[in-house]
Amino acid sequence: MNVSMVDLTARHRRVAEDVERRVLEVLRSGWYIGGPNVAELEQAMAERFQYTHAVGLGSGTEALILGLQALGVRRGQRVLVPALSFFATAEAVLYLGATPVFGDVLPDRPQLDAAAAPTDVDAAVSVHLFGARADTPALPGGAPMLADIAQCAGWGHGRPDGTAGALSLYPTKTLGAAGDAGMFLTDDPALAEKVRLLGKHGQTAPYEHGRVAGTFGTSSRLDALQAAILLAHLADLDRRIARRRENADRYDEALAHLSPLPREPGDAIHHYILQVDDRDAVRAKLADAGVGSAIYYPFPMDAQPAVTGLPAADLSASRCPNAVRFCRRSLAIPCHGDLTDEQAAYVIETVLRST
Repeated sequence: MNVSMVDLTARHRRVAEDVERRVLEVLRSGWYIGGPNVAELEQAMAERFQYTHAVGLGSGTEALILGLQALGVRRGQRVLVPALSFFATAEAVLYLGATPVFGDVLPDRPQLDAAAAPTDVDAAVSVHLFGARADTPALPGGAPMLADIAQCAGWGHGRPDGTAGALSLYPTKTLGAAGDAGMFLTDDPALAEKVRLLGKHGQTAPYEHGRVAGTFGTSSRLDALQAAILLAHLADLDRRIARRRENADRYDEALAHLSPLPREPGDAIHHYILQVDDRDAVRAKLADAGVGSAIYYPFPMDAQPAVTGLPAADLSASRCPNAVRFCRRSLAIPCHGDLTDEQAAYVIETVLRST
């Protein structure tokens, strides 16, 4: 039996009729940028994530970049980010010429250790990694906090801390498009408008372009085809989350000795993570048996070549020991919303046999 980390074809089959109907309507309409599908999705996403305003963008990375720009982050400023996240979190800071200040994670879970985090910063990005709530430090002087909620589709904790939220709608996310897509969310209408203008070249009137929040804009817009696809998938989100939680409960019971990450009832199960010794050998055994796995993440962000300037990522370059320990032992196993009972049982059997 083969069990993959994600099954996008099975996911599509569940919503194929609605997706294909909506896509055909967009193609026949000739309205490919903006339009009613984008507006409908923005409203639905704002309601789902409990914000007032949502702005569709070209990717989650651009949501981070434009969100930080709109919040006033500039070259030379210092921005707190946790050591564990997908690299886009730090990349957005670097892209703006600002300096990421890395905070270590907690000893028992890969969320920022808010009590030990540096606070002499101009802004911060909080990451609710794997859909689990992260504590956020109190920043001095009202410094802005942007929440990276890329892995939080379906969580039940209410609004995350922060001025605004940015998320990716990449295909492998719990709520994913058929290509790149992203969203910026906020309660501040002026902030939402700044992000929207930044994403359309700072254009305030036809062929009239100005600076927004003191900076230049770019091109980052959610196209109507992706919005149509996401609307169909959004209708299936509650089922996916429920199924992920059922799978996670089964794993918790059977694999408790492998230190699965602690979780709260409202957590979104974006990835199910075990912590195992001799991880690479265990992963090889899973692969031989047809069970997919993944490592999130092999290196803390402060050890990445783009940060250190070294030619290859090196765990010893990190100054975040808890993050390093997690990177050495973490192993994700399949827990997606289309995993069957038979597949989940096979994953459990194979993991027990391989550890």
